Amino acid sequence: MSEPFTLIEPARVSEVQAEAGDGRVLLDAGAVHRALGWELKPEGFCRDGACVPIPREAEVLDGGAVDLAAFAALLRRPLAIDIERRAAYLGAAADERAEALRSLEAPGFTLPDLDGRPHALAEHRGEKVFLVAWASW
Repeated sequence: MSEPFTLIEPARVSEVQAEAGDGRVLLDAGAVHRALGWELKPEGFCRDGACVPIPREAEVLDGGAVDLAAFAALLRRPLAIDIERRAAYLGAAADERAEALRSLEAPGFTLPDLDGRPHALAEHRGEKVFLVAWASW
């Protein structure tokens, strides 16, 4: 039985209908297309003119539904699933992360100073920035 499920990506959050249980999340192909932009075609999953073929040995499709973990593996994207909270995080592909590292440019973020004033990293482009992070765990 399909129920609401949250898919989180680096740039967006989508609500879809999914069957989740036993560590698996099954989505219909339409939900994959609406939430992630990948359309299931005879040649595989396609987006922006590029297609990723589905190898025969890959267990991506299960009775017409798309297994989210197998789909993530097909795209070489890390996946974290929390069945109890009905949410999953689908990370950026390895080649996207490698390109970001090669650029040597930190991603944009905003943090408050000790007085609570927000400061964005973009405000300091071209300057040296010293950032101290601490965690209690």
